[in-house]
Amino acid sequence: MCTYNGERYVLEQLASIAKQERLPDELIVVDDGSTDSTVNIVRQFAESVPFTVKFYENQKNLGSTKSFERAVSACTGDLIAFADQDDVWREDRLSKTEAYFHDNPSMDAVFSDAEIINDDSVPQGRKIWEEVQFTPEAQTRWLQGEAYQMLYFSYVVTGATLAVRRSVLPTIIPFPTNVPVLIHDAWIALILALHEKIGFIDECLIFYRQHTQQQVGFKPAREKVTLRDRFTRGREGKMVYVLQLADRYHQLYKLLNSRTDIDKHKIVLLKRMQDHLAQRTKLSAGRFGRVVPVFRELGRGNYQLFGGHWWLTIIGDLLED
Repeated sequence: MCTYNGERYVLEQLASIAKQERLPDELIVVDDGSTDSTVNIVRQFAESVPFTVKFYENQKNLGSTKSFERAVSACTGDLIAFADQDDVWREDRLSKTEAYFHDNPSMDAVFSDAEIINDDSVPQGRKIWEEVQFTPEAQTRWLQGEAYQMLYFSYVVTGATLAVRRSVLPTIIPFPTNVPVLIHDAWIALILALHEKIGFIDECLIFYRQHTQQQVGFKPAREKVTLRDRFTRGREGKMVYVLQLADRYHQLYKLLNSRTDIDKHKIVLLKRMQDHLAQRTKLSAGRFGRVVPVFRELGRGNYQLFGGHWWLTIIGDLLED
């Protein structure tokens, strides 16, 4: 677990860890320079529990990704469960996780669903798999070997529900920091999905807190773009986002292509996605000049790669000023 100015919620999370049916063998906490009472709360907690608590304070702020890297590197147990400072664990989180690894020896990681709670720990009647659209159909695709492709397009694995075997640390460390929005849990999930070594437990094993101060959370859905918008809105603002996404795929492709443990056939799709997005940003300012390149990309099946209402994207590329 990593902490940073978490005095409001961290004790509730720590208490839920101490109430586990299967207690942890050790708890590793890395603090990233808290200026509130978080450090004192963790130290007092460490003195009150029957298991080992190892507490490390960063000399300078490292950010969550590198703090989690330091934390997992300090673990000595065979299984490592990740924890956010502001969530609450269900009492069987560790026992269910341990049982999964026992029953699935070929898997190196597992994640679960979670129930969303608010600032006051009140359930909101929503689950994170609903938010990320990890539907029964998506779960079937995951089990059929499409996990890495799904992760290219969207977040599915919430780090607070993730657990890994310590034996995979050499495969996932160091956590990269040069790919935009690729934080530690996204990286772990993607690498292990490319190796087909990550599964899931279809239960809410934690209560995931959604509040205004959290570093990472589920953002409100973007406002839908209407057909009228396609005719009237400008392209300049949208292309900024498309360029950023193209750069993300480009950086990720380079990173994965540099590794010897990744099947190169599995990352071809990243290059294709990056090239398609780059082509979209180069479309002519005049609508007539866009027709041929747009339909060329359509014929290659590149618009369809991104799923959803891909035909609306085509309309936008053809009609937007």
